Amino acid sequence: MIDFDKFAKYSKPGPRYTSYPTAVEFGEEFSYEKYIQKLENQNPNRPLSLYFHLPFCRSACYFCGCNVVFTSKEDKKSRYISYLKREMDLLKEHLNCEREVIQLHFGGGTPTFFSAEQLNEIIEKIKEVFPNFSAEAEVSCEIDPRFLTADQMRVLAEGGFNRVSFGVQDFNEQVQTAVHRQQSFEITKKAVELARNYGMESVNIDLIYGLPFQTLESFKETLKLTVELDPDRLAIFNYAHVPWLKKTMRKIDETTLPHPSEKLKILKFTIDFLTSAGYKMIGMDHFAKPEDELFKAIEKGELHRNFQGYTTKGGADLIGIGLTSIGEGEDYYAQNHKEMAPYEEAIEKGKLPYWRGVELNLDDKIRKYVIMELMANFKLDIKRFENQFGVDFKSYFKEALEELKEFEREGLVTIGDEAIEVSKTGTLLIRNIAMPFDAYLKRHGEGKKVFSKTV
Repeated sequence: MIDFDKFAKYSKPGPRYTSYPTAVEFGEEFSYEKYIQKLENQNPNRPLSLYFHLPFCRSACYFCGCNVVFTSKEDKKSRYISYLKREMDLLKEHLNCEREVIQLHFGGGTPTFFSAEQLNEIIEKIKEVFPNFSAEAEVSCEIDPRFLTADQMRVLAEGGFNRVSFGVQDFNEQVQTAVHRQQSFEITKKAVELARNYGMESVNIDLIYGLPFQTLESFKETLKLTVELDPDRLAIFNYAHVPWLKKTMRKIDETTLPHPSEKLKILKFTIDFLTSAGYKMIGMDHFAKPEDELFKAIEKGELHRNFQGYTTKGGADLIGIGLTSIGEGEDYYAQNHKEMAPYEEAIEKGKLPYWRGVELNLDDKIRKYVIMELMANFKLDIKRFENQFGVDFKSYFKEALEELKEFEREGLVTIGDEAIEVSKTGTLLIRNIAMPFDAYLKRHGEGKKVFSKTV
């Protein structure tokens, strides 16, 4: 039995580690000129991964931490498409766009808030600028089931999309009302059926635990309904309550949020329930059927983590396109402007809409490797690490290993000469287990509001 009240003590601010260093470390010291130099000097043999941010939503979902623009005006969307096209043309001046594309993702906002015609216009331009898509490319789109038509799904299918991810969060009506997102099971079911009818190879469903009024009992019902839809993958996210960053989150009554011990019970039940339903846990917050390529990757210790979540597509340079998008190279991260005015202004001047980033030094690369291995594979092969970086692991990370001893005493990790392995219970606290390897955390004092809570 797990003592959830005891483990609730680990609920403290910490990164989700979609990157290392995290976005908190991004700055303007990594200049526009340096970024352009990185793009122009990328290894021509490395493939490309493309992320497009389509930021518009009709109304606010109070739990959302994404960078969105609320609008009902069609001309705003048309205007944005024109700037996306110009940004792609500017990229061609600095990036070898003939390289093989192995991944493309539309994120939001609500990508399907764009019409079928608008989506087609974007896809056609992408294929013009990036003509060399791999036959095995993973091409995916986030979808709000409330905004989806057969025409949109047809355009995505004809454009080569083979994966879709549906936002659900919770089917409970009280929870939906509290977070300002009414979405019936029937609407979601029709959207999933539409995706299947148009030949989508993989359907993912996103849920969130830790929302207002959620209990273990209420989330059990959401899970049962979700499994009825037979998704290939599920992403079960821990709600990140950061009202100091997201004004819409201030509309949530904090007294209605479940206690960390209740959230841990929900997560534990979720893992057990989905396992009994034939799914396997992948990384921190994903689940997939055993035949899924994600599961095959974790068995080989080859699962990767980036801003798009968990993926098998490692070894690619990620190019972020559109408002607030983040790109990732071998030794840098780069983010576009978050506000529309400077985004457009940069493009008007014939410059890429780059805002800020960070260049990784050797220590960053070493720590990134360790953190991402733990976050993705729940295991670190010490010998493989030492062979790759030529350093003695236990002396390099003497302080971190000292911090990990508490987790070892609790049975959350095993520290051996060959490997560090996270136990099944330890996976519930994987962010905490990765944090001792983070060299930047101590800069952000306990009182400073930077990260969401780990539990």
